[in-house]
Amino acid sequence: MKIYTRRGDAGETGLFGGGRVSKDEIRVEAYGSVDELSAAIGAARVHVTDGGTRDRLSLVQRDLFAIGAHLATPSPRPGRRPPELPELPADRIAEMEAWIDGAAAACPPLRNFVLPGGSAGASQLHVARAVCRRAERRAVSLAGEAEVDASVIRYLNRLSDYLFAAARLENQRTERGDVEWKG
Repeated sequence: MKIYTRRGDAGETGLFGGGRVSKDEIRVEAYGSVDELSAAIGAARVHVTDGGTRDRLSLVQRDLFAIGAHLATPSPRPGRRPPELPELPADRIAEMEAWIDGAAAACPPLRNFVLPGGSAGASQLHVARAVCRRAERRAVSLAGEAEVDASVIRYLNRLSDYLFAAARLENQRTERGDVEWKG
């Protein structure tokens, strides 16, 4: 299978389930941001020292692939069947809340805003958190124009919280501590 098709050379791309749109269309921005988020999480996994966190990030990357597929698929045209899509990971939202609570319990209480930084792993997790917030904004924009399962937006919102908590935990475990903002 060739990597290049040349079909996107004029600035358009194909959607899952059919149809072509401009590469700057909000749907493409939404699933492209989720793809970028997965790449940022992959980069963070390389630097994170805790095996449990790395395992959770691996699960999240798989979830994001399913979310991206849903975002890349418009409602089918009348008379057409929708393509088969992977199941959305809605159950993971509650699981992430438990991950967040566990990380928060292992860290000192927050007393100030936290600046991205500390250890290499925590810094990469903060980058992923910021990309996650953008992906969430793009999904919300798409939801204003097309049908988006509400669990996608909840998932991305909770994931950004988890990435923040995981960054704090990584700094705690590497004894770097959070970089606090003091205004």
